[in-house]
Amino acid sequence: MAEANPLDRVVAHVVGTRFADLPENVVAKTKTFLLDTLGVGIAGTSGASVTELKAVVAAWGDGAEARVWLTGEALPAQQAAIVNAYQIHCLEFDCVHERAVLHPMATILSAVMAWVERARARGTHVDGETLITALALGVDVSTMLGIVTDSPLQFFRPATAGGFGAVAAIGKIAGFDERQLKDALGAQYSQTSGTLQPHVEGSPMLGMQVGFNARAAIVSADLAAAGFRGPHDILTGQYGYFKLFEQDNYRLEPFLSRLGTDWQMAAMSHKPFPSGRLTHGAVDGLGRLMKAHGFAADDIARVECRVPPLVHRLVGRPLIDAPESNYAKLCLRFVAGVFLAHGTVDVPHFKGAAALSDPDVHRLARLVDVILDDNPDLNEMNPQTIVVELKDGATRSVTLPCFYGHPDAPLSPQENVAKFTRCAGYGLVPLADERIARMVAAVDALETSGDVAGLVDLTLASRA
Repeated sequence: MAEANPLDRVVAHVVGTRFADLPENVVAKTKTFLLDTLGVGIAGTSGASVTELKAVVAAWGDGAEARVWLTGEALPAQQAAIVNAYQIHCLEFDCVHERAVLHPMATILSAVMAWVERARARGTHVDGETLITALALGVDVSTMLGIVTDSPLQFFRPATAGGFGAVAAIGKIAGFDERQLKDALGAQYSQTSGTLQPHVEGSPMLGMQVGFNARAAIVSADLAAAGFRGPHDILTGQYGYFKLFEQDNYRLEPFLSRLGTDWQMAAMSHKPFPSGRLTHGAVDGLGRLMKAHGFAADDIARVECRVPPLVHRLVGRPLIDAPESNYAKLCLRFVAGVFLAHGTVDVPHFKGAAALSDPDVHRLARLVDVILDDNPDLNEMNPQTIVVELKDGATRSVTLPCFYGHPDAPLSPQENVAKFTRCAGYGLVPLADERIARMVAAVDALETSGDVAGLVDLTLASRA
């Protein structure tokens, strides 16, 4: 007897789940990370190469189906999804699922909101309960692809795995049956892309890979809706995702058996700082030690960050004299230097040559060593130990089982709103206070909305 296709259980979960099936905490977390993602997408309008990107995609075709957040350019849905996905991820400020090593909402929300806006333009309105359900299911599907493998990260999962989550969410909104959703996921697999080379080089193409897969999700759903058959054995088939992208190393059954019980939205982490999540342990640890022991940055002789292999490989990169912003955000030494120089880490600290070449930041960053620990898990970012040697000879250290923003050390609802408000001021133009208040209220009451495309209306700096 042929082995059952695990995709059947995944699509059954997506198609069969209703809003009433979601636990209250999952509904609350979905709204939390929806607001967070809208905020970082607004802030991302001032990110590197956004202006150039919008000029390029505008030349790919005409159509006023969906809009760029904050600035309001009307584009075909696929192009809007690319731009908004890039804006969400380009500041390295978007939420993350730590175990999956994945930023799922960047791909999912950019594609979904472009689909929703296009649906409204065609006379169909999507309600809040449907959006919440779709986002929760999309996160389940995308994070599955990272959770079930022990393989070291080789491909950029926010792009590769994130695209599957975007298709699942769109399929839920579109009312796909199981066959249609399998066709759409197969079409997505046929377009899946995204490597870690842009991460290594600090290239803005990293965020573009998120956009490519967000666009592909809309294409995939359109093909499935038209009856175009996609491959179905895309997870464990001869040339399936796990064989090609994850070295044929996976354990699906424990995850599949908990579908509908262990909701991955509840395991999402905030990014309190606009830098790689793997750098946040150093910032949190240094902050805790300085608060507990009362020393200042200039009292430090040396900092040692003892980190797992994933952290060492992806953000243990050398400090260079004049990094581009994308490189700096993914350099633990630079990010730690920013914190020691400024007492926090925020968007302006990575913008412009003066900030990126700040002599105080570089002087303090040179005190930081990144040391590989003996953690055997190649996909784990915790625990981390931060050791500070002071000029007076004292040594202070802290071991963090997890760090600020993790579900066990979360931002409060007030801190989540504060981050959104701060992000709304970092865009190409500031979002008006009235729009900020209305957005917060709209997300808080999302279940009652009859037209969630109105969320995009509220992102706009002026009526468009």
